[in-house]
Amino acid sequence: MEEWKKTTCVLCGNLCGLEVLVENNRILKARGDKDNPRSEGYVCRKGLNIRYYQHHAERLTHPLKRVGNTFEKISWEQAIEEVAEKLSAIVGEHGPRSLALMMGNGNVGCPSQGAFAVNVLRGLGSQYFYSALAQELTGRFWVDGKTFGNQHLHTVPDLDATDMLLAVGWNPMVSHHTPQARRVFTKISKDPNKLLVVVDPRKSETARIANMHLAIRPGTDALFYRAMITIILTEGWHDRDYIEKHVRGLDAVRSWFTDFDAKSALDICALDYEQVKEICRLFTTRKSSHHSDLGVLMNRHSTLVSYLQNVLVAICGRIGMEGGNVFPVGLRGGGGRKRETPDEREARLWRTVASDYPAITGTYPPNVMPEEIMTDHPKRLRTVIVSGTNPLRSFADTSAYEEAFKRLDLLVTVDITMTETAAVSHYVLPALSAYESWDGGVEVIGDFPGLFLQMRRPVVEPVGEQIEAGEIFLRLADRLGLVPDIPEALYETADKGDRLQFGTALMEFLQHNPGAGKGMPYILAKTLGKKLGSGHLGFLWGLLQNLPPAVQEMAARMGFHPGPGLGEEVFQAVLKHPEGLWVGQADRDHWDHFQALDTKDGRINMDVPEMADWIQELDPALESERLQEGEDVYPFIMSSGRHMDYNANTQMRDPAWNQGKRACTALMHTGDAEKLGFSDGQTVKVTTEAGEEKIELQVTKATRPGYIMIPHGFGLVYQGDIYGANANRLSKSTHRDRIAGTPLHRYIRCRVEAL
Repeated sequence: MEEWKKTTCVLCGNLCGLEVLVENNRILKARGDKDNPRSEGYVCRKGLNIRYYQHHAERLTHPLKRVGNTFEKISWEQAIEEVAEKLSAIVGEHGPRSLALMMGNGNVGCPSQGAFAVNVLRGLGSQYFYSALAQELTGRFWVDGKTFGNQHLHTVPDLDATDMLLAVGWNPMVSHHTPQARRVFTKISKDPNKLLVVVDPRKSETARIANMHLAIRPGTDALFYRAMITIILTEGWHDRDYIEKHVRGLDAVRSWFTDFDAKSALDICALDYEQVKEICRLFTTRKSSHHSDLGVLMNRHSTLVSYLQNVLVAICGRIGMEGGNVFPVGLRGGGGRKRETPDEREARLWRTVASDYPAITGTYPPNVMPEEIMTDHPKRLRTVIVSGTNPLRSFADTSAYEEAFKRLDLLVTVDITMTETAAVSHYVLPALSAYESWDGGVEVIGDFPGLFLQMRRPVVEPVGEQIEAGEIFLRLADRLGLVPDIPEALYETADKGDRLQFGTALMEFLQHNPGAGKGMPYILAKTLGKKLGSGHLGFLWGLLQNLPPAVQEMAARMGFHPGPGLGEEVFQAVLKHPEGLWVGQADRDHWDHFQALDTKDGRINMDVPEMADWIQELDPALESERLQEGEDVYPFIMSSGRHMDYNANTQMRDPAWNQGKRACTALMHTGDAEKLGFSDGQTVKVTTEAGEEKIELQVTKATRPGYIMIPHGFGLVYQGDIYGANANRLSKSTHRDRIAGTPLHRYIRCRVEAL
């Protein structure tokens, strides 16, 4: 019997609501869920094809152990026993620095496992947590830590109220990254009272609808921002009253902009000075906002660019203001996790032994992992647990990863499918998929003024012996002796089903055993989770307890009742609303965004000494020379990671979802193709310092001459065949940001040749 069930997409962090048609335990089709109050029926092509994520020939069904060059099925008991035994032996002999955990995007797939997995890592004494965030965003997070006082505190554009959006290196019409992106940006572009300004080397899908498009030269974003700041300060367009009240340290860095030749800089950017000057004037006189994405975050001077962005928005008085860049609300209230982000220079915090990188927001950059394995340092990495990600396709320098993973003493993969990484692992542990478990979308960060919650529930049953990802790590923790002793009375209280009584008993237990709080995910999963049938669900209940006053006030506006029972009331509402619901609403007229700041004086800090030497390198003449380096061997600039409707994360393994589409092509300007004698549809070879790939050529006038773009998420091995070109085979892991280690994917020198 067919039945429509509510769920969400799991292929990006936007988590759009879906309804899926299920028959005979299979998802037949999907559509946007109009009842979802956040996405309101909006969905892109990826969500509509979610059945290919769930059902395909390479789903994992049983624990596997490598024996020679093949795998054999083993029991869960054997898998947990052997993995735990090997982990204990390796850490015991070589110390905790020999162990690392690697995970994917925090919101994509099954994020609830994160707390369970990290607790296993910490329980064994290691700090080495690598994640996809450090592949993209940690340069921005580092800057936000310096300017806002907390690496977990970030701004988003107030799209509901803004009347001018400056979008740099961001293509939301395809990459989304905000609710109902295509609807929102189409509406902005058509509103005569609003302006959409896009800065992008290519006439992207967003640039096509923009009111103004600046086709910037690749790799010159830092010059562009420094020039904008210089123009604004020189013209006196900065917001002096705002700066006096909310900004600290501008005088210490003003000299970086006073004598800078903005016109020469913009010439290098291939931009018109008068046009940029007019954009500066408009930005300083309107309710303007700013947002950038991987086009600059994975480009030259990445972390420096993030710093210049914060300076720009701050001097224009646009941080924390209506229509500007605001701090989204979450379960902790406005802002980030106050005082939870240590300074990365503290001695107690590890740096990687070979590459000397710190953790930012608690995570290390995947770019450095191959070096940390291949080094001869006695404290090198020897064991890696990979969960919910696929480093052999998702992270830079596939060749370096392949070589490094061969040297590991133990590689364990937790996943739903036989990825390229799983295929070279010693043990492969099958997890329930996002549609077979309670998980995901617990708290969607990035909204203002609302606070949205949703918890996916199972819509199909597993076919095999898979278990919740969090349960896998719980079993490992149990075997490793990392789970606190839980009194029988707590199990009994949970089993009675009175969660308020259970909460009281839990608090009493923690008061008498304060150290047990570190194992909270385990405690909740083994007690309340057992009663609820899901450790992830038990963990959600725990997250909703002790909500701060700001959240309680927001919840009251949505009809909830502040007080000791609020967490339980919200939990019940989440269970009753599979489509998700708004559980909080900030008072726009009285909301103080500056209360989120975690600096000592509550002001935005512009004085970041680490930027001093770096910004001096932004000399137009010097940059002109550096932008030409290597062009004799590699005449093209390649952007690796083009967003489009046909690429997704590597969990979408069955190429049938793109059948009949030109899914993996390299974009090249018409003039370049004519000069080289290439034709549209021709197969070419792209070569970089890191490697080479064959790919179909797509000729277009939409991109700049000398600039090619290839998509990510391809080069997958499915049923023995390779599908598309692996972009990460072309990126060198050492081609990375100097502070955050993020790969510079959007600026890779290459050459293109006919086969």
